Amino acid sequence: MHPLTAPSKALIRKPALCIWLDLSRSGLDKLSKKDPTFPKPIKDGDSRQAAAFYVVAEVENWLRAKIESRDAA
Repeated sequence: MHPLTAPSKALIRKPALCIWLDLSRSGLDKLSKKDPTFPKPIKDGDSRQAAAFYVVAEVENWLRAKIESRDAA
C-alpha cells in the first residue's frame, strides 16, 4: 500500500518508510534523533529487534509542517 493512498490510521513499517522518504535506515535514525518533532514509532514488542511501525497520517502531518515552515521563511 502506498502511503498516499493509505487510510489515516494506517501503519507503515520502518523499511517502507525509508523507501518513501528516500533515506537509509541510519539516515532515518539520525533524523528521528535530530528532530524531536519526527513521529515516534510503535514497536511490535519489547525487544530491540521488534518491528517498528509508523502512523502514516503522523508522518504526512510532519512533512506538511516541514513544507509550511520552509515556505513561510
